[in-house]
Amino acid sequence: MHDIAVICTSILGLLLFGLGLAVSLSRGKYNVLVGSPDDPVHPMKKLVRAHGNTAEFAPFLAIMFLYLGAQQPAPWVLWLMVIGTAARVLIVIGLLTCKTLERPHPVRFLGALGTYVAGIGLAAGMLQGVVG
Repeated sequence: MHDIAVICTSILGLLLFGLGLAVSLSRGKYNVLVGSPDDPVHPMKKLVRAHGNTAEFAPFLAIMFLYLGAQQPAPWVLWLMVIGTAARVLIVIGLLTCKTLERPHPVRFLGALGTYVAGIGLAAGMLQGVVG
């Protein structure tokens, strides 16, 4: 297993479970047991969205990282792992620091773009190993 794959997967795990803990703690703080406030500027709304978005993408990225990391990945694959991980961190930063979730934010945009580029590239890398 390549170290970069393991490190990137660990970072995704820390994001997912750290955000999950933060959501749980904020439920007590704001006395919201289910869902999140409707207010797009509310800190808990941002936390829930950051956790939800991470839960949507991090697991599949982790699968791709570990699968490709168990092969002999080309340098471009390792770079995509790093880019994908950095993109997931950026999107969380963008979601938590934006003034409102109702408007675009450049850091969120970069995080989303990096996630899509890395995810599609890694999926292509997996196909290359099967087809190529």
